[in-house]
Amino acid sequence: MSSDTWLVAGLGNPGPGYAHNRHNVGQMVLDELSSRVGGKFKSHSSRAQILEGRMGIGGPRLVLAKPMTYMNLSGGPVANLAKFFGIDPAHVIAVHDEIDIDFDTIKLKIGGGEGGHNGLRDISKALGTKDYIRVRVGVGRPPGRMDTADYVLKDFSKDEKNDLPFLIDTAADAVEAIMSLGLDAAQRKFHIA
Repeated sequence: MSSDTWLVAGLGNPGPGYAHNRHNVGQMVLDELSSRVGGKFKSHSSRAQILEGRMGIGGPRLVLAKPMTYMNLSGGPVANLAKFFGIDPAHVIAVHDEIDIDFDTIKLKIGGGEGGHNGLRDISKALGTKDYIRVRVGVGRPPGRMDTADYVLKDFSKDEKNDLPFLIDTAADAVEAIMSLGLDAAQRKFHIA
């Protein structure tokens, strides 16, 4: 296994109709990371768009990946890429939307439950472990009695769109911190009491 390579998977649904949905915030974060790394995403046989690079000069090697399957089938592409590049699950980072966290908040963790997130459930199944890192990007709970699936498949509200660039930037910073400082130090930095 490669000890200095990280696989960062931005979860979402493929196609322009989903591009700005709350469910696709993970892929939005990967777009920010790709602008920092430089380069363009390319198709890979794992059913993902990938970008290989380094985080800064002499920084860790990384593979940014956007699964091109629907969210609920994210596991196959992520597990196939981990195998292809020889990346241990402990160096897999899944960036995803999280309804149990307020909008504009980032939480970092390794392992644990999937909280009803079918994309994470599929990754855990495909990797054969829950012990991979999650960057949980808060999108808030649906208002009133709105169905959760309907809520995450809607675009961010007008007010949220004003703050969305800051949220995406912070999530990208958190991914970088995990790779450069380790999970514990990144949690201390990004978990605001």
